[in-house]
Amino acid sequence: MLQILEQTGGNIVATKATGNLTKADYDMLLPLLNNIVGKNQKIRWYFEMEGFEGWKLKAFWEDLKFDVQHVNDFEKVAMVGDKKWEEWMTDIMKPFTSAEIKFFEINHGTEAQIWIEK
Repeated sequence: MLQILEQTGGNIVATKATGNLTKADYDMLLPLLNNIVGKNQKIRWYFEMEGFEGWKLKAFWEDLKFDVQHVNDFEKVAMVGDKKWEEWMTDIMKPFTSAEIKFFEINHGTEAQIWIEK
């Protein structure tokens, strides 16, 4: 499940992912991202993971399609989590985008929010 957090506004999208992300989650998220891109702004994404297990296949496909089409439309991505694989995922993403991507431990969420806003 993906929750849109109240810090979302302007070109900042703040989300919290729990369990598995589904296509319905992307159906809710993509209009927000497309709206930012449509205003010729770069996306700054705070992506918090708590009890996050990954993506359902259709959700993974939606994520991959958007990322490939908008590889240069991200400015910063703060990945916030508590699992080693989430930190590795952050490193794996770096060669595929021009965005600055940084991993923060879950107890440093406030620091990640400050970083994404600068």
